[in-house]
Amino acid sequence: MTNRRKFLRVIGGGVIVAAVGTTAWALTRDPSTARQPWADAGQTSNDPRRRALSYAILAPNPHNRQPWLADLSVDGEITLHCQLDRRLEHTDPYDRQITIGLGAFIELLRMAAAEDGFETEIDLFPNGAPYPRLDERPVARIRFVVGSKPEPDILFAHALDRRTNRNSHDMTKPVAVDTINAIARAARTSLVGHAVEPGAVGILRDLTWKAMFVELTTRDAWKESIDLTRIGKAEIDANPDGVSLSGPFLEGLYRLNLLSKAEMLDKESAGFRQMLPTMKAPFDQTTAFMWLKTPGNSRKEQINAGRDYIRINLAATGQGVAMQPLSQALQEFTEMEPLYAALHAALGAQGPERVQMLTRIGYAAPVKPSPRWPFESRIVKT
Repeated sequence: MTNRRKFLRVIGGGVIVAAVGTTAWALTRDPSTARQPWADAGQTSNDPRRRALSYAILAPNPHNRQPWLADLSVDGEITLHCQLDRRLEHTDPYDRQITIGLGAFIELLRMAAAEDGFETEIDLFPNGAPYPRLDERPVARIRFVVGSKPEPDILFAHALDRRTNRNSHDMTKPVAVDTINAIARAARTSLVGHAVEPGAVGILRDLTWKAMFVELTTRDAWKESIDLTRIGKAEIDANPDGVSLSGPFLEGLYRLNLLSKAEMLDKESAGFRQMLPTMKAPFDQTTAFMWLKTPGNSRKEQINAGRDYIRINLAATGQGVAMQPLSQALQEFTEMEPLYAALHAALGAQGPERVQMLTRIGYAAPVKPSPRWPFESRIVKT
């Protein structure tokens, strides 16, 4: 375990900061290979399915697991499956969040196909919707219709600029309600709500941080995140999924053994305690929230919530507004149950209604795109 003296060196030691942050070595620390799929999108073969896939793999998804697998064995069709070993056993025990991510993938694929002049016929769960967890059955069968010439989706213009932005918001610049309403109109099936009033925002800041703390202090849930954490360029380029921590400062600490996954997991360690204020800051510096509700919680409603989520995320991008999902209070493991109920009550979800997505929105410094596996690696049959 890292001791107090070692952490004082990190906090007060400008020598360490200089050593890992201002050298030529630091300039090479960006995981550029893992970000390359963003530059490669659309720059592929004459097969419209592959071109659409090259955009669809950029969709947001929980823990950046990228669980999609595409079967191209039938001409003019994509059969979409979930890669089952990329599900989140502890934080997503019923695969609800993974299903939402697959919905985002489907909607971005549809947009990309339309941009290329193809209508898509989407048959969700053609062999039945699996419960309580996803299985080997297809999530969707997507047929590319020749000669249909659909209208391009104006949101697709923002596909390569879309980000999940975890930075603190500019607290002097609230998001105008008119802007939020314009973002909300991008959703097609889900009920969209928002909070901008200081009292309501304060309640949700407190509730979402409490939920984050429950995840951090529930060993199995937090270990799931730590096991999927990639630190530094080499790890991220080798495995461009999961939770990425990059940059010369963090990688320098990791190499100097001043940052370890074991310490991040140990809630009694000095490192864990000193990590908490940094993690809490964006929760405290949030100007507004948006959420998506559905009438029930069927697999198709989860898919449609994912389709709506990427639509509002793209609309926010077009408005210059940053967006970050806060999924902790929506996780369905035992320790989260009180906060899950509290969040649903706070957001007015009654009876079978379910809050599928909760996100913080505001104006924030830009971030780089998240790592991605190349789309070719997501094809299982041709």
